[in-house]
Parts: sequence; structure tokens; C-alpha cells
Amino acid sequence: ADIVLDCSDNFQTRFAANTACFATGTPLVSGAAIRAEGQVTAFSGRSGGPCYQCLFPGTGEVEERCSQNGVLAPLVGIIGSVQATEALKILAGFGEPLYGRLLLLDAMDMRWRELHLPPDPNCPICATPSVPTTQPPLP
Repeated sequence: ADIVLDCSDNFQTRFAANTACFATGTPLVSGAAIRAEGQVTAFSGRSGGPCYQCLFPGTGEVEERCSQNGVLAPLVGIIGSVQATEALKILAGFGEPLYGRLLLLDAMDMRWRELHLPPDPNCPICATPSVPTTQPPLP
């Protein structure tokens, strides 16, 4: 695949897509919506940038699902449209992708916020392994 759009409703699938995308260097566009809140971001799938696990460290044990909490129906269309726009930008190579940025939508007030998303230096998926600075002792 040239790009992956994650529109799933559970952390297990999101983490699996993230791991596969990072392993293959495939860009991932992630979108989520619940109640009247949505978020969209993109991950390059390459070293040096954050991945989905940096955004949600852990295993996703505490999980909210739309099936349990509901979602404002038009919100899903808004988030999906932003995801599609990001995918087209990345594939066609125009504009500035959302790499390292998280868009948050509060549909109750119809306000967007943008947060910087740095890579987690301890992320088990995308962190660059540290190189030991000293040699181990000889036997």
C-alpha cells in the first residue's frame, strides 16, 4: 500500500496498523470521532517523527468506543473528509502534511485546535535505539 487510512474504532486495530506502517515506511493517516469530538493526524512511517504509539502510549486498556458512547453523525463525515484531504496531499506531494501535528475538533463549539506531537524517545515502535557510549568490559 502507498498509504493507510485508519478509521477503526479500537486501539488494538490502531496499534496494529501503526506497527505495520512503521515497519514498512508507509504513511498513516489517523482519524477518530466520539461524542462531539474528533481528531486527525498523519504519521510518515519513517524514523525521526512520531507514530500513533507516541500519541497513545500503553496498550489502550481504557477504551471508549462510539458503540458505547455515541458520536454526532456529521462529525464522522468531517473527520473522514480531513483524512481524505491529508491522504491526497501526501500521495500527490503537495501542501504540508499533518506529520507531527494533531488537529482536534470540538464540534459543540465548532472550534479546531492544533497541537504539536513530538516523537516519544522511549516509544517501543519508532524510537531510535540508543547506541552504547562505552564498550562492555572484556572477559
